[in-house]
Amino acid sequence: MPENARQNMEQEAPHWDFDRYMAAADADWEKQLGKIEIKGTEVQKEIFYTALYHTMIQPNIMSDVNGEYMAADYTARKVGDNETHYTTFSLWDTFRASHPLYTLLEPERVTDFVKSMIRQYEYYGYLPIWQLWGQDNYCMIGNHSIPVITDAILKGIPGIDVEKAYEAVYNSSVTSHPNSPFEVWEKYGFMPENIQTQSVSITLEQAFDDWCVAQLAEKLNKDADYERFHKRSEYYRNLFHPKTKFFQSKNDKGEWIEPFDPYQYGGNGGHPFTEGNAWQYFWYVPHNIQALMELTGGTKAFEQKLDTFFTSNYKSEQMNHNASGFVGQYAHGNEPSHHVAYLYNFAGQPWKTQKYVAQVMHHLYFNAPAGLCGNEDCGQMSAWYVFSAMGFYPVNPVSGEYEIGTPLFPEMRMHLDNGKTFTVLAPAVNRENIYIRSVKLNGKPYDKSYITHQQIMDGATVEFEMSSEPGEIWYR
Repeated sequence: MPENARQNMEQEAPHWDFDRYMAAADADWEKQLGKIEIKGTEVQKEIFYTALYHTMIQPNIMSDVNGEYMAADYTARKVGDNETHYTTFSLWDTFRASHPLYTLLEPERVTDFVKSMIRQYEYYGYLPIWQLWGQDNYCMIGNHSIPVITDAILKGIPGIDVEKAYEAVYNSSVTSHPNSPFEVWEKYGFMPENIQTQSVSITLEQAFDDWCVAQLAEKLNKDADYERFHKRSEYYRNLFHPKTKFFQSKNDKGEWIEPFDPYQYGGNGGHPFTEGNAWQYFWYVPHNIQALMELTGGTKAFEQKLDTFFTSNYKSEQMNHNASGFVGQYAHGNEPSHHVAYLYNFAGQPWKTQKYVAQVMHHLYFNAPAGLCGNEDCGQMSAWYVFSAMGFYPVNPVSGEYEIGTPLFPEMRMHLDNGKTFTVLAPAVNRENIYIRSVKLNGKPYDKSYITHQQIMDGATVEFEMSSEPGEIWYR
């Protein structure tokens, strides 16, 4: 509306002094990027702060200064005082690390992110899938607003109407919409490929979303809902082939669809896998890694399968264009692989996590125009780097736990919104000293392979003793 544009201009650009705008923008970004302070080389700082910047340029503000915005139903609506309406939710990508990073650095914005998602639920009847400029384009699968909202509530982000949020999460998990035919889901206990394409990827991702619904139901003492969605969160088991030891597609008669090639890629339809193959999607049971290890044949078999994953260089003739940044079958250029290097922790081999995380950080991120090995995907590629460079990563982004990898800097300080500072110290770290020999938390020996969200928010100090050789193994 012309009047809104005029008000935006008057409030946000009241003068014509370009140098003043430059100085103000510089000061704003200095404050914003200063939420994490690192000590490192100039090149390290260029890469790290470019990555942190990339995580902060979306989601985008859609409401005008008077609070009005074009809603998903194409009507003009208005947010309440001191609220902001956001759009550009690349959720298939960003629920993994970008949004967990926002819960640490941008809790006030997270409140508005969640409220913005719930507004789409009010108009559509379900939460955003992949929203751009206020409209859903359904270009991806799952409904990953659910883990974002659940995580925000479980971490105590203030200002969220929890009952309204649960209503949105629940209805988004029972109201069928594109790529989410829930009557099929509950009838078969998986997605049959001849009814719903991308069936294996959807089954695995929907099982995680359902686990998130169950966690929120449990918090709100909704016992029947908890049981229903916890049962659904285990549906991934129904596509595990006991002979091939992969997740494979079935038809609506429960028959395995043949032939099966674990190296063959799918795109965004017409194949059981989404922008990946059976190797890359095998690891997507973030809510129950222990069960995944048991399906694989135990801890040793799980470790051996990870070893094969990171060392097998075979390439299918049918590659997906999103597959890039390879370390064996691991494809860092797209999101399904992003958590996998951290799974060695669960198998009691954290030194292998440290090895591969360091390899990705050192060889797949650069201070150059082509400084990423894949699509940025609205900050997710950079969020992986920000977390990993700090020394940890949210394998399950709703668990409140962050798996320890390997720190990149001798000193890192994260200044939190609550006034506390979380500190990571690794004075001996360098390109060779990538292995953790021992860990201290607040000056005391620490023997877990993860740190918790609460420890971070309490302003803990983590100290790593680094070495060029693998150190002692600590267990979960």
